[in-house]
Amino acid sequence: MQVVVEPPAFRRALCRARAEGERIGLVPTMGSLHAGHRALMALAAAAHRHVAVSIFVNPLQFDRPEDLAGYPRDLGADLRACEEAGVATVFAPSDADMLPSGTATSVSVAGLGDRWEGSSRPGHLAGVATVVAKLFSLAGPCAAYFGEKDFQQLALVRRMAADLSMPVEVVGCPTVREPDGLALSSRNALLSPAERRAATVLWRALEAGRAAVAEGEDRPETVASAMSGTITAEPLASVDYAAAVDAADLTVPASLSQPAALRLLVAARIGSVRLIDNCAAPRPAEPVEDDRGLTAARAS
Repeated sequence: MQVVVEPPAFRRALCRARAEGERIGLVPTMGSLHAGHRALMALAAAAHRHVAVSIFVNPLQFDRPEDLAGYPRDLGADLRACEEAGVATVFAPSDADMLPSGTATSVSVAGLGDRWEGSSRPGHLAGVATVVAKLFSLAGPCAAYFGEKDFQQLALVRRMAADLSMPVEVVGCPTVREPDGLALSSRNALLSPAERRAATVLWRALEAGRAAVAEGEDRPETVASAMSGTITAEPLASVDYAAAVDAADLTVPASLSQPAALRLLVAARIGSVRLIDNCAAPRPAEPVEDDRGLTAARAS
């Protein structure tokens, strides 16, 4: 496994791999790797001889300096996890390497970047799009693997790659969950034991929303209320948003029977830690199928 820190070296490494006939699977991360990331690396390795992982805590996507300062980091453990997963190249640039002083260009995706996470965390999704666009530019033709846990990010990156004709296939991968339903996230490490127990309320809220839709509820506001009410009932939790949306563009439809596919979105603070989650939902009156995603045990 080779570890590179300079952007030109990363580009050269992947160009060399392609010249040798290898297809590239790219897994962009912010480090603090867990079973969800290992699942992404395994899916990339199953389809590509050369797996590249980027590890970069992107300062552009943090709207609060204290969140950036407190984000968990352990490069040594991350490199060991990559090596165990058979990763060929790790790109671990510094802030100065990735975002040189004087950089004046940013990337934003109108519509998809403005709602939900976009309105709750101003600048967040533009920060994501800008750094992912730079990663794609450096990596060149490849398939890039993203978890569905950050569903809005996945939709935004797909739209950006399509709109800008980037030679990148964006692959969405199932959310990896603990047995009690909590979606794996690097932020989970910041939860106290009591907050960790309370954090399952996000999954319980999504289940309440899915059950409402399956029982025939057609009004998005009623489904959203069922989810937000579940979160509010947990003393350690506060709701940021809860919504039933069209999976294609994340807008709220007039009726849940209109979209071809539905997505339920929730965001909440558990103590001081902000978590997000989502899941697919049946169309009204369709049976609820298991959408727990991968479990941490299976992923690892």
